[in-house]
Amino acid sequence: MPRPSATRKPPYDAAGAVAALSAADPKLRRLIERAGPYRLRIAGALSPFESLAESIVYQQLHGKAAAAIHTRMLESFHGVCGVGVHPSPEHLLECPTAQLRGAGLSANKTLALRDLAAKTLDGTVPSLARIRRMADEDVIEHLTQVRGIGRWTVEMMLMFRLGRPDVLPTSDYGVRKGFALTFGKLKPTDKVTPADLPKPAEMEQRAKRWHPWCSVASWYLWRACDLAKPTAAAKQPV
Repeated sequence: MPRPSATRKPPYDAAGAVAALSAADPKLRRLIERAGPYRLRIAGALSPFESLAESIVYQQLHGKAAAAIHTRMLESFHGVCGVGVHPSPEHLLECPTAQLRGAGLSANKTLALRDLAAKTLDGTVPSLARIRRMADEDVIEHLTQVRGIGRWTVEMMLMFRLGRPDVLPTSDYGVRKGFALTFGKLKPTDKVTPADLPKPAEMEQRAKRWHPWCSVASWYLWRACDLAKPTAAAKQPV
């Protein structure tokens, strides 16, 4: 998910989506009633290049550490592109490797950022205006050609940057666990094992009831995980 920043409401009828999901799936309706109003917010619009560059930096790191590295990387370009201006693909391709490594980026992330820059320049990574006209699967097909960018990263971008309403990230651990808690036999007090988590086909079968609002359903599955925490359970009414 993106870092907290200037956010806005989703560009779709969230209340209508929640009502439709509640009518279509009684078990999901019970989760919605427990979790409360839909509160997903869309992060400020970045270009695909800027958004994916941030995603690469943040991969496999805790938020504070990733934020510090990202800030150092951006600051290292102040002398070239100015304060508050994101470096361009050309800047990332032309800068010394030592500059990126000095900001705290690993060798693999340095290579991924350079590949992102090259694929932005050759058109593999579309512009924001073009992506807004593309179907979700087409966006995923284009962007996963970049080194270090997988389907999950693009799905998070679709949901939290572009506000797409019908994304189901079947590889996301939280969504899978929330699914098991809501539709499977997993109990909040159980230790989760791989056997407890659903396969993508099982999730996609259930999600036939949810289209075109899978992003909203996914958000509630994340909330199912929150509700399973002991502190959350203690707050639930008797």
